Amino acid sequence: SQHFLGNRKEFMSSVVLSPGMAALVLFGGFFFLLIMRVPVAFALGLSALPVLLIEPRLSPMVLFNEMFKSYNSFILLAVPFFLLTANLMNVGGITDRLMRLSRALVGHFPGGLAQINVLLSVFFAGISGSSTADAASQGKLFIEAQVKEGYDLSFSIAITAVSAVLAVIIPPSILMVVWGGVISTSIGAMYLAGIVPGLLIGGAQMLTVHAYAKRRNYPVYPKAKFSEIVESASISIPALMTPVIIVGGILLGFFTATESAAVAVIYAAVLSLFFYRELTPAQLWEAIVDTGRLSAVALFCVGTASVFGWLLAYYQIPKALLSNVQAWGLGVIGVGMLIAGAFLVVGCFLDAIPAIIIVGTTLQPLAESVGMHPVHFAIVGIVSLAFGLITPPYGMCLMISCAVAKVPLRFALKDTMIMLIPMLVVLCGVIVFPELALFMPRTFAPDMLK
Repeated sequence: SQHFLGNRKEFMSSVVLSPGMAALVLFGGFFFLLIMRVPVAFALGLSALPVLLIEPRLSPMVLFNEMFKSYNSFILLAVPFFLLTANLMNVGGITDRLMRLSRALVGHFPGGLAQINVLLSVFFAGISGSSTADAASQGKLFIEAQVKEGYDLSFSIAITAVSAVLAVIIPPSILMVVWGGVISTSIGAMYLAGIVPGLLIGGAQMLTVHAYAKRRNYPVYPKAKFSEIVESASISIPALMTPVIIVGGILLGFFTATESAAVAVIYAAVLSLFFYRELTPAQLWEAIVDTGRLSAVALFCVGTASVFGWLLAYYQIPKALLSNVQAWGLGVIGVGMLIAGAFLVVGCFLDAIPAIIIVGTTLQPLAESVGMHPVHFAIVGIVSLAFGLITPPYGMCLMISCAVAKVPLRFALKDTMIMLIPMLVVLCGVIVFPELALFMPRTFAPDMLK
């Protein structure tokens, strides 16, 4: 410990900025740029520049070096592949088949079309891994259709936005891939751990729809005959095999998480081209171009966030922030609540991918110090960050849903906040009862938890 303290004193005497000063420049610059409406990815990179210029041992070249280092990652290749899978689903007729199955299964529940909206998000989540892709496609499908059937517009926007977040919780998930790459946690174990919390949140959303439908007298569809359920299920089974192939292939050791994403693209393309025969060459090209655009945005965020995170580590800012917290003597539940709170707040201002790189790596030592399982830590973090996709001012899924409906963000805010309450109850349940997350990996892949 004396050796460590000696090294730390030597380091602190050789740097111009103290950890507090460096944190002030980094975070102050970042939030100032956000207020000036600079995009998040650029704000992260630009806020790092003053520190690189002030510190004599560093130079602006660190910005480029760290960005390129972060891109040189085999795991991150999964991001464009999962986005392409989602785009192929939307144009290739897969979504239509899944919607027909959802209608047969839950159309007769109170608030039939909204229940279909949630269940389709559960199915979609098991294939795409992208919440923004889900929000965009579901928004076009459901918002106008629900309003025509007598649902309130604010309710229609809110349920479309909140159900879209299931895509980052239920496997496969782009956030789990990034988390696994940055914090070295088993992606296969996280995939299994996300199933129960994801389904519980889906169930909470369906109960919320039920309560709304009873109160506001929303319409229902006639109950589907058993033959209709069988027919729609048989058409949808090939599409529903996607998560089985992805997760099963990883667990059985047939391929890695990145390779599974490539397999998902090939499978979705084959289904759309040869089985459902609804994908034209023009649509395929459009899906590829759209994927390139979305991937560039997501991965640019990864690069600039990595530089920001590197500077936090360089100045040992996380250590300075957490030294007081560790003295509080919190247990696993207390630390879990603290981690969830941190991600919930950060998720309001920051995209989930840079939040994982900056906040996830900062909080990891705290989780370790109380013996919190790395997979449990990951699921608490990812579920908390999922809320950030619907909470303003960032709230990307809510923004997309409001943009589809052509209304301002505040229009659907009240209903969105009401729908978050049962989801928060599930999040607290996952923190208090770690087995909700760890049960599936313990049962099916105990080796991955070691």
